[in-house]
Amino acid sequence: MTMNTFLKVTGLKVAYGGIQAVKGVDFEVHEGELVSLIGSNGAGKTTTMKAITGSLPINEGDIEYLGKSIRGQGPWDLVKQGLAMVPEGRGVFARMSTVENLQMGAYIRSDKAAILADIDKVFSIFPRLKERSDQLAGTLSGGEQQMLAIGRALMSRPKVLLMDEPSMGLAPIMVDKIFEVVRDVYAQGVTILLVEQNASRALAIADRGYVMESGLITMSGDAKTMLNDPKVRAAYLGE
Repeated sequence: MTMNTFLKVTGLKVAYGGIQAVKGVDFEVHEGELVSLIGSNGAGKTTTMKAITGSLPINEGDIEYLGKSIRGQGPWDLVKQGLAMVPEGRGVFARMSTVENLQMGAYIRSDKAAILADIDKVFSIFPRLKERSDQLAGTLSGGEQQMLAIGRALMSRPKVLLMDEPSMGLAPIMVDKIFEVVRDVYAQGVTILLVEQNASRALAIADRGYVMESGLITMSGDAKTMLNDPKVRAAYLGE
């Protein structure tokens, strides 16, 4: 595997509502990797993701994407550069149809024929979305909205896909589907940073993992090794 570093976070500190939520974090994601950032609720994972994507200001530290600092850049600038986010809570455009949401995902593109082809590709990954293509996104189930959020992010043809808690609040059968899709997207060559509370599922599909606790990275390593680590199993896998 090539070791081009796509994303490098150094000394990241972020305060959120007067609380120091991220207290000096370092990690990196290499080209072609699926990296899982795991930790309990309130560990600072989502704050870290928001800082990377420019939706929260950074107090200290730096974030490099493809070797250049992206500190202070807005989400729209980053999408143009190939960094897309599937946000926690899905964030679909409720009053737009499924297909309009997918079109919004391609707003930086002007290649109309290729956009239509990519919408078809999303529908082949998520046949259920095709059945609901004209339905308002706000009326879809939670699982369908999660599929739509992933499909919308893929419409920008990202180099790096950041996914924040994609399985949260979903029925077990839908969780299976979402993890299957994450694996498929990764198999197609998209580099992925996956934030998940479902540690066992996240580590099972990842190359490498990082554990975040109280705003700090407390452990990192090969994902399969971490999956079998007694400390990780005791803290996150309920053993």
